[in-house]
Amino acid sequence: MDDLHFVSPPATLPEADFMAQFGGIYEHSPWVAATLLAQGCDAQDDQLAHFAARMAGIVDTAGHEAQLALLQAHPELAGKLAIAGNLTAESSAEQAGAGLDACSADQFARFQTLNTRYGAAFGHPFIIAVRGLTRGDILATFEQRVTNDPATEFATALAEVHKIARPRLADLC
Repeated sequence: MDDLHFVSPPATLPEADFMAQFGGIYEHSPWVAATLLAQGCDAQDDQLAHFAARMAGIVDTAGHEAQLALLQAHPELAGKLAIAGNLTAESSAEQAGAGLDACSADQFARFQTLNTRYGAAFGHPFIIAVRGLTRGDILATFEQRVTNDPATEFATALAEVHKIARPRLADLC
């Protein structure tokens, strides 16, 4: 995946096209792409690995408040937004790919309980890169992570955000 190149090189895109293509990579956080654009793009940014690292670096150095806002912009898994059909296209496809749109009543209830418990403990939704995972995998991880301390879970959630962004970028190659 590291040697992939974008179909439309970022350095050649007008601002509106750049933001349309990359503004949604980090869930409801176009500031990540806008910051990268303001820093300028060059030929190296045509490479997925380089571009993804730049985006991740922007998030990693953004400061706690911006990072928390980014985490809070994510939807709950099998949550209210999913039920109402109000997820981004990317989140909807990712959650459906993991079977979260086909939860049994018991699984759905468990997700709701964990979502409530997690949100109260950490102040943001549980975030996990669901591509390649099953509902069972996700629930098991959710149940383990809800017991983490806040600092560990904040770092874990940010790492998962990057794991979500990377394949979203690869989809553009």
